[in-house]
Amino acid sequence: MGQQEVYDFLRKNKLKWFSSKEIAKKLKVSVGSVTNSLRRLRESKQVLYKVNKRNASNRKVFEYKFKK
Repeated sequence: MGQQEVYDFLRKNKLKWFSSKEIAKKLKVSVGSVTNSLRRLRESKQVLYKVNKRNASNRKVFEYKFKK
């Protein structure tokens, strides 16, 4: 699994924000793999991201969206 699959998934779902956990579940891959791909896509400014909320363990949850 690579960046291209994550990029394609976000491109096909342009209107919605997704957490790395949601993307991993939809693509049936590990969260770690998705997180690494998202980090690279973020660094190359190919996706938008935001800190949306905190989860049950009070950690920040980043959400990602295709950059138009």
